[in-house]
Amino acid sequence: MTLTPAELVLAGASPPGGAGGNAVLTQLVFFAAIFAIFYFLLIRPQQRQRKERERLLSAVKRGDKVVTTSGIHGTVTSLDDLTVTLRVADQVRMTFDRAAVGRVVEGQGDKDA
Repeated sequence: MTLTPAELVLAGASPPGGAGGNAVLTQLVFFAAIFAIFYFLLIRPQQRQRKERERLLSAVKRGDKVVTTSGIHGTVTSLDDLTVTLRVADQVRMTFDRAAVGRVVEGQGDKDA
């Protein structure tokens, strides 16, 4: 008895219920790899940025020179849990949400904002 090419292909195929566990394992490994990629490329860097931002906002104190997220430069004159008051010019004070502080300016000399 000789087998035709179509019969050879069918003979080499796995039975309908025999190798299903292997395919499920492959899918699980594939989804785990996708999750790992998302975690290391998206979730972890965002968590690190959020923690760094929280550290920056909690470390702001009176006398710090800061730049707001809108680009206004000023010196912190007072602050509380929710707001920060900046001196942006002589006799000019502006109050912002604490979250509006974009960055603390390091060592700009003795020049006032």
